[in-house]
Amino acid sequence: MVDTLSGSIKEMQDSNNEILRTDIEIENISTNGVFINAVVRNTGKVKIREFENMDVIVHYNASGTMKTTWVPYLEGTDPVENSWVVTDITRDAINPGIFDPDEEMEIRIRMNTGEGVETGSLNNWIQITTPNGVYSSKYFRG
Repeated sequence: MVDTLSGSIKEMQDSNNEILRTDIEIENISTNGVFINAVVRNTGKVKIREFENMDVIVHYNASGTMKTTWVPYLEGTDPVENSWVVTDITRDAINPGIFDPDEEMEIRIRMNTGEGVETGSLNNWIQITTPNGVYSSKYFRG
């Protein structure tokens, strides 16, 4: 019983240490109403590789109505409606395809064409969350 408890405490401590060493920052966002392009920098010390376990949430103005959409990850380079893909990771020479510390990842989100981001709106907002729960959020102009 003591071994089990000791192992659980170590696992919890390892998880907490990883969270403390994880950090991302949304640096740039642009949109044409249907596609949202964002640049995210890994400012922490942890490699991020499980993109399918990341959450992207977009809160946006669509024809005068505020909508909030969780957008799932899609493997590939061309997103379908209501999905996001990784289009590029800069300086990706070490661990190709893994979002390492000090790298920038460009993502492309495709919103529902019928409910695109309204041009000129200042109330659009995006949140990107890593697999271990660390997130960055930012307002952007539609």
